[in-house]
Amino acid sequence: MSVEVRFLPDNVTVSAAPGEPILQVAERAGVSIPTGCLMGSCHACEVEIEGQEDPICACISAVPETQSPYVINLYVDPTW
Repeated sequence: MSVEVRFLPDNVTVSAAPGEPILQVAERAGVSIPTGCLMGSCHACEVEIEGQEDPICACISAVPETQSPYVINLYVDPTW
């Protein structure tokens, strides 16, 4: 099974396996997600997921088993 992952705002789409790390999927798609600690503490890699209220840390999150597309909205935190 594969999940279509769409990165906004550039609308870059790539297929991913459920459980694949989001940072790895982004790298394969040519999408840059800022990182800091790589442990979820600094929140430099926070992204918004369509349909979810709270942002997630991409460094410690994986593509869920979900219906396609899994939409990830990248935004830039001016403090990073």
